[in-house]
Amino acid sequence: MGGNAFLLSVLYLMVGIVVEGARRLWPGSPFLLQFSLSLDSLPARALELVGLMQPLRDAYFNGQISEFRLRLVFGVTTIVIIFLLAVVVGLFMGTLRGLVVRQASRR
Repeated sequence: MGGNAFLLSVLYLMVGIVVEGARRLWPGSPFLLQFSLSLDSLPARALELVGLMQPLRDAYFNGQISEFRLRLVFGVTTIVIIFLLAVVVGLFMGTLRGLVVRQASRR
């Protein structure tokens, strides 16, 4: 469970690094801009859900945090989301497996 979440986190972050690097090389590309926004939407919505997006947005626009730190917060948020999803899916599958084994042992 943890291994798959780790690999997915690494893959997500590597894609993000490649897209950001490509955006620096080709800043006018609408495809890269849209792809970057798509990658940012997951952590942005999660931060919005817990009420942290607005203070983060204000701090960024006021120059209190750099773009690097903003990306770092988004990256850490994404990793947390992936690991939480892995735990939830693992618990669900473990519970389901336990129910199936219990039903099979009763027969």
